[in-house]
This record gives sequence, structure tokens and C-alpha cells, in this order.
Amino acid sequence: MQNGKVEKKTVGGGRPTPGYSLTATGEKVPDEQIQEWISELVMGEGFAYGYRKLTIQLRRDHQLVISKKKVYRLCKAMDLLRPQREKRIPYPKKLARNRIITGSNQLWEMDVKYGYIEGEERFFFVLSLIDVYDRSVIDYHIGLSCSGSDAVKTLQRALFKRQQFEQANKPVIRTDNGPQFISHAFEAACERFGIEHERIPPRTPNMNAHIEAFHRLLEEECLGRMAFDSYEEAYQAVMEYMKFYNERRIHSSILDLPPHKFYKKAQTESLIIKEVRV
Repeated sequence: MQNGKVEKKTVGGGRPTPGYSLTATGEKVPDEQIQEWISELVMGEGFAYGYRKLTIQLRRDHQLVISKKKVYRLCKAMDLLRPQREKRIPYPKKLARNRIITGSNQLWEMDVKYGYIEGEERFFFVLSLIDVYDRSVIDYHIGLSCSGSDAVKTLQRALFKRQQFEQANKPVIRTDNGPQFISHAFEAACERFGIEHERIPPRTPNMNAHIEAFHRLLEEECLGRMAFDSYEEAYQAVMEYMKFYNERRIHSSILDLPPHKFYKKAQTESLIIKEVRV
């Protein structure tokens, strides 16, 4: 989690950037979501496209009102311009595979959820890491941006909390193809921590079903229920919801217990729940 400090993005001359683009119907789409779509086009599907063709594809697939200049800037920030793509990728992509999960700390899922601050007309980001067996949100990041470095810090805190650094069999980390997760910083950290990172194929959110389900709850029970006037207000609301979800909200798939209570009981008792297939 961040400390709540608010920083505004700027470009040359100090002009603030909006951090989003509009669709043809006027819906605001944050830059981080656009970067995820770009990474799926370039790395997920192997499109040998430069920024000009990527712009056309984004307009066609997502009805974005976006300029070539902006797509160039987003690609440059991700090191996805064509000269960079010709370089050897040091961390090969590992596709997610079917698994049967029988206990905690076997498979963790990570993803990013976007919220909107009406009073400041900008987005904020919630990166959550969930254990698919006990459903606990082990750690999370809230911020006005969400980078590969933020994902690394969240993962590191989760490994410390679950005392996994000294374990021979560490959790597998499953993500989509978001810019945070294809970054050099995140892949290098996974290798350094000695954990396996697998990514789901593009357009297969069902393979990240547990974190997707949690983020739907976060939207329905927190983000979608109030209009935030400030980042501080949004930050506080998300923190309170995370505590409620982990410590008080009962979950039918884990014996009608809150995630944290189920996890603690499972450490000392033999609890039987439905097999988790992912």
C-alpha cells in the first residue's frame, strides 16, 4: 500500500495529463487499461505492429478516440516499440496451465482494478493478491499509479506475511498480461524470489477467476456504491473494505467463514472443502 501521498503526472511545460482516453460513447478508459490492451496485441497475440497500426487496432477493437502520438508514448513507456521488440526477451512467457489446488499458498492470483475519483476527475488503482484456496487478499496496493515496482512490493510483502521465503515449494503467481506483470522489474523479482510466474492467454479472464470474482465484489460493495471526492476518501474506503472482506465477510466456498478465519483454522484443523480447479 502507498502512504496516500498524491502526485500529479505532468508532461513538458507542466501541463497535467488526464491519464485516460475516451471511447466513442464518452466512457473514460485509464491509460493502464490501454497499455494492457497493447501488451495483449503485441506480446499475447504476436502482432508485428508499430504504434501506427496499434492505434488503428485499438480504435477498431475498443472504439477508442486516441491519437498515434499517445499510443507511441504508451508503447515507449512499456519498451514495446518495434526496435525493443526485436531484442531477445530474457524472461520467456509461461502460459497458465490447469491445476488442482488442495491447500493455501499453492496458487496466488494478482490483478489490477480501476476506481474513479469524481471530485478530482482521475483514476486510482487497486492491485490485489489473493490465495485461490482460502480466498484471503494477502496484500494489496492502492495508488494513483500502479507499476511493475508496485507489483513487486506487493508480492514481496505477501511472501513475508505467509512466511514463504524459506519454503522449498513457493506459491505459483498467476496474472494477466497487464503492463505491471510483463515488466522486467516483476519478472526479475519472480526469478530472484524463486517463484514461478504464469500468465493467462489474452481474453481468458476465467483463468483468473478468483481475483476477478473478488474485484467484482469490490466494485459492487465499495467502488460502485459511492462517489469519491478525493483520493484520500477513496483510499480510506478501499482499506476499510479490505479489512471487512478478510475478517468479517463470510464466503460460502470456505465453510461460510471469513477468509482470514478459514486460513487460521486450516493451519491447525483438517478442513474439507470442495476441490479447487483452476
